[in-house]
Amino acid sequence: MKLSGRSLSKIDRQSELYKSLQQAHLKIAAKDPLTWGADAAPEAATRLNWVDLPSTSAALLPHLEDLGKKFSALSRIILCGMGGSSLGPEVIAKTFKKDIFIFDSTDPDYAAHALGGDLSKTLVIVSSKSGSTIETASQRALLEEQIKKAGLNPIDHFLFITDPGSPLDIDVRAQGFTVINADPHVGGRFSVLGAFGLAPSALSGSPVKTLLEDSRIEKDSFIADAQPVLDTAYLLATQSAQYIGFTDAQSDMPGLSDWIEQLIAESTGKNSVGRLPIVTESATNAATGGVFTVSYAGTETDLVVVGALGAHFIFWEWVTALLGVALKIDPFNQPNVTEAKEQTSSCLAEWDDQLPELKPNQVDSRVEIFGDGQSLTDALATFIEDIKEGGYIAIMAYLDRRDDQKIAELRSILAEKSGRPTSFGWGPRFLHSTGQFHKGGQLNGSFLQITGATERDYLIPGSAFSLRTLLMAQAIGDNRALAARKYPLLRLHLQNRNAGIDQILTAARNL
Repeated sequence: MKLSGRSLSKIDRQSELYKSLQQAHLKIAAKDPLTWGADAAPEAATRLNWVDLPSTSAALLPHLEDLGKKFSALSRIILCGMGGSSLGPEVIAKTFKKDIFIFDSTDPDYAAHALGGDLSKTLVIVSSKSGSTIETASQRALLEEQIKKAGLNPIDHFLFITDPGSPLDIDVRAQGFTVINADPHVGGRFSVLGAFGLAPSALSGSPVKTLLEDSRIEKDSFIADAQPVLDTAYLLATQSAQYIGFTDAQSDMPGLSDWIEQLIAESTGKNSVGRLPIVTESATNAATGGVFTVSYAGTETDLVVVGALGAHFIFWEWVTALLGVALKIDPFNQPNVTEAKEQTSSCLAEWDDQLPELKPNQVDSRVEIFGDGQSLTDALATFIEDIKEGGYIAIMAYLDRRDDQKIAELRSILAEKSGRPTSFGWGPRFLHSTGQFHKGGQLNGSFLQITGATERDYLIPGSAFSLRTLLMAQAIGDNRALAARKYPLLRLHLQNRNAGIDQILTAARNL
């Protein structure tokens, strides 16, 4: 990996912090669970096999080749998975221009893209360590039902990736499904070089052997000379007090920043400390708020990290583990992720599994306002005024990330208007990424939720609730978890998605 950028001159390799990172690097290479302290050791002891994946995952390659032959008649791939189970395969597919539909949402309009294709040519990959993730379980149930309705045998159209002996593993093996097991001693966000990342990628035609070889070469390189990983971890710890602006611009790896976002945000955002990656459209936008900036090409950011995609995977995992040492946190747990899950369950129970009528404070044309403000423009202006000093904006859109993509433009608009770092996440997938940071990191976020009416709905087989109800329970559940912390919070609900998105963007531009 080659580093460049104006920040390199700020590295003090004689400092105590740098020396502590050098020691930690050796401990990580030895898979020492005490690297992050005694309290973190029990968790780390069961999460450190990611260190070996550049080499050990070579054993997967013959199995992946066999799976490719087994499912060779199926040309359409749907991947059901959240967080680390889908973000890795997504950036691999984008980088190598392979077609794979990432089903990581409970939005009914987004689900329609998966359910509406040619199921006779479809392979459904269900990726989950335990099988208990509500989104993935719901996606599986919907697709299995649709495949049966099409007169097809689900066993011929499903592949499951899970930990050995998990409830999902036991269940689907008993039914005769095809299963590939992942290493149970690798956490989800560190799993891209294992079965969770490689199996979907191989089946979609990506060169996984090359990815592994590049990761192995990179690991061998920084084991021989640790300076690149040490320098990067040092800079993220010392030159960034909270925010890191990432951009894929000029690189040939679209989506890499989204993968890094989850890796760093969920690993470090706890105990009211952490680093929040801000995924942006350009180097200029990455610098909003004066934050430390990172790219993978060009010369315009504070740090430029250049290398092959497989090299990036092991490099950033190693840097994140080192950053945990610098920040004195356990990078392998996610103590606040369960809050939103519990609040979702509470909403479903309170609503008796049926979405009730939720009455807004105000309605402005096609947008319902749940929060302060007599109009949409007033609500957005008030929201920006309430940002805490040194704080950030998090936009959370519980919409269709294919057809409603235009709403993502709001990120750069609000960043420009507020002058503050502004992140954008699609709900509910961000709950498995920056959602941990929102609750466990620095307590200075301002949160803008965007929800919307759906054109369709699907009852989830085996459940008493529908996708629409589940999606809103996830949004309202997270809303409640954030409201309990007294954060600035605004929810905008679109009565009509296209018209509502245009209205929000116009109002924001006119602030």
